[in-house]
Amino acid sequence: MNTTLFLAVFIAYFLVLAGISRLVSRKSGTDAYYTGDRESPWPLVAYGMIGAAMSGVTFISIPGMVSNNFLYYFQFVLGNMIGYSFIVFVLIPIYYKLKLVSIYTYLSNRFGFYSYKTGSLFFIISQSFGAALRLLLAAKVLDYALFDPLGIPFPIAVIIVLIIIWLYTNKSGIKTIVWTDALQTTFLISAAFVSIFAIQDAMDLSLSQTIDTMTSHKYFQVFDWDPKSGNNFFKQIISGVLIAIAMMGLDQNMMQKTLTCKSPADAQKNALVFSFILALTQFLFLCLGVLLYIYAENNGISLAVDENGNFLNTDDLFPMLALNKFGMAAAITFILGITAAAFSSVDSSLTALTTSFSYDFLDMENKSPEEKRKTKNIVLFGFNVVVFAIMIGFSNSTGDIITSIFKVAGYTYGPLLGLFLLGIFSKINIKDKFTPIICILAPILTYATSELLLYYFKFDLGFMNIFINALITIVFLILIRTKKDDQLATP
Repeated sequence: MNTTLFLAVFIAYFLVLAGISRLVSRKSGTDAYYTGDRESPWPLVAYGMIGAAMSGVTFISIPGMVSNNFLYYFQFVLGNMIGYSFIVFVLIPIYYKLKLVSIYTYLSNRFGFYSYKTGSLFFIISQSFGAALRLLLAAKVLDYALFDPLGIPFPIAVIIVLIIIWLYTNKSGIKTIVWTDALQTTFLISAAFVSIFAIQDAMDLSLSQTIDTMTSHKYFQVFDWDPKSGNNFFKQIISGVLIAIAMMGLDQNMMQKTLTCKSPADAQKNALVFSFILALTQFLFLCLGVLLYIYAENNGISLAVDENGNFLNTDDLFPMLALNKFGMAAAITFILGITAAAFSSVDSSLTALTTSFSYDFLDMENKSPEEKRKTKNIVLFGFNVVVFAIMIGFSNSTGDIITSIFKVAGYTYGPLLGLFLLGIFSKINIKDKFTPIICILAPILTYATSELLLYYFKFDLGFMNIFINALITIVFLILIRTKKDDQLATP
C-alpha cells in the first residue's frame, strides 16, 4: 500500500465534493437543506440514490457474504423490485398530494399525534443505528489503508470523516447531496468493474472464460428451496418486498431525495429507474464476490472459519485483496469507492435525521429563516455526536454487517410498516394514545416468536421478522380501533 498516494486521493476527492457544494449552494432557497427547492432532475436523483442505497455495506459485505450465503441474497433483491412498485404507485402520490417534508406527517393526518411521533421516533432510532453501522464498515477500511499508517487513532479518524461530511453538506443539505451522490455512485460502480478486470487479468482469463469459471463455481447458486432455511426463496421474496417498502418508501432518508423531484411523475420515474439500476448493481457485486473467492482459492488465501464451517470476518476479504493484490489502479479505485461509500452512506442519513427531528419534534415549519438555520445546526451537531457514539460502541464488532442491518431493520421498521399499511388500506380509526405501547410490544413479541421457532422447530425466519412484526402491530392496532370507522381514511 502507498499511504501517501491514498492520502492525496482522499484530499483530492474531498476538494471535488467541496467544489460541487459551493456551486450548488449559490442559489439555494431557505428550505434547500430539507427539500432541495424541489428542482432536482429525476435521472440525477435516481442515479445518485444508488450510492446512498449501497453504502459501504453493499460495497464490502455483499461480495464477502457469498461464501456463506452463495447468491441467495439476489432473491431478496428481486423482492425489493416488487416492493418498489408499491412505493411508485401508492406512496409517492400520497406524499406529493399532502406536500410532505417529513413523510411521517402522514401518520398525524391519518391516526393522530401519538402515532405520528412514534413513527418518526422509530425512524430516528433505526436510521441512527443504520447510518452508524454503515459508516463504521467504511471507516474501518479507511483506517486500515490511510489513518492507521499515519498514526491517527480510530476515534479521531471517525471525527475527521464526520467533519468532512459536515463541511460539504451543512449549507444546502439535500440539494448538495443529490449531486455529490451521483459522483459517489460512479466511483462505487467503477471500483467493482476495475476489481473484476484485475482478477480476470491476474488469472489470465478471457471475458468468456471468466464468466464460465464464475457460473460453474459452487457459490453460484441463486435459489434456495429449503422451507426451514432463512434463505428460502419465498421468505426472501416476501421479506424483500416488505423491507424495500419500509427501508425505502417509509424512510425519510431515501424518500427525501425522491421528493426533491419537480413533480410526482418525475419522482415515480426516478424510483422505477433506481430500482432496476440498483438490482443490476447488487448482482454485479455478488458476481464480484464469487470471483474474489475463486482468486483467493487459487492463491492459497483463506479466512478463518467457526465450528460449523462458516467463514468469519468475510468483510475483510475484498479490502485485503484490492489494497494488496490487484495492483495500484485497483487500490486507488477501491479507496475512491470506499470513500464514496463512507460519505454517501451517512451524509444523506444525517440530513434526513436532522429533517425528521426538526419538523416532527421542533415545529420547524413555523420558525423564521434565522431560527431554522440555528435549529438545523444544533440538531445536525447532535446527530453527529450520536452517530459517533454508536460507531465507537460497535467498533470491535466482527462478521458480516449487512445481515445484521436487515435483521435489526425488521424489528425497528416493522411497526412503521404496520402503521402505514393499516392507514393506507383501511378506514379504521384507532385510540391513538396506545400506539407507542403497541409499537414497543410488537418487536419484543416478534423476537420471542423468532427464537421459539428456531429452538423448537429449527425454523429460521431470516428477514421475515419484519412480516411478523408488522402483522403483530396491525392486529394490536385493530384491537384498539374506535367506532368512528365510517370516516374515509386520509389519502
